[in-house]
Amino acid sequence: MGDQTEIGKVLAQAKELAAAYYRLTGKPLGVTGEVGEYEAARLLKLDLVEARVPGYDAIGPDGRRYQVKSRALSAEARKKSGQRLGGIKLEHDWDAVLFVLMDEQLDTIEIWLAERGAVTDAIMRPGSKARNERGALAISKFRQIGSKVWHRQSHAGLDPAYRNP
Repeated sequence: MGDQTEIGKVLAQAKELAAAYYRLTGKPLGVTGEVGEYEAARLLKLDLVEARVPGYDAIGPDGRRYQVKSRALSAEARKKSGQRLGGIKLEHDWDAVLFVLMDEQLDTIEIWLAERGAVTDAIMRPGSKARNERGALAISKFRQIGSKVWHRQSHAGLDPAYRNP
């Protein structure tokens, strides 16, 4: 998928522009998903797949397929409940979901992993039309069912236990 060094340079510029745009307008520029996918792949040693592969964004060295969801939140927004991930697509093949949490400058703070079974159970649980129909999980719920696999302060890689569940 292209020269990763060049992609990294372009995304570094995009991050600067997105942060400036947000400061000026209070609105996101719309590059959070691409930055999150790139950062998950870089930090966890995954391979990104070509655009528009149904169901997953990256593949691990063992062939596991990951949907990558990303959110950029201010310190204040990270304290609030009710923040949601984008829709998780249950109809396609994938093995786990990675959630990349970033700050306002689109710098990765932490990455969480939840296995397909836990994600499916959480989405299909009765009680929320948004969750059931759109696959939109609350970040707090994702953290309950998942595990932190990378943190900015520890720089830990993907736990080997998650490569071979």
